[in-house]
Amino acid sequence: MFYVMIKTITKIGNSQGIMLDAALMDLAHLKVGDQVNLTVHEGGAIYLAPIRGQPPSEEVTAVIRKTVKDYRKTLSRLA
Repeated sequence: MFYVMIKTITKIGNSQGIMLDAALMDLAHLKVGDQVNLTVHEGGAIYLAPIRGQPPSEEVTAVIRKTVKDYRKTLSRLA
């Protein structure tokens, strides 16, 4: 599902910008200070995608250990 909204480009200081209302920020799971990747496609279409951080290495290690423990028999058969 996708949503369509019409926004107006406004002057913000010496630049121009588009204000994103709270509902749009919630739908995109964005908050003030998040980084986004902006891509301009042929024809002028603009694609804005949030940059999500990676989980901490401790969390990744814990998930790997749990998976190995839970599937020890299966993994040994595959080896």
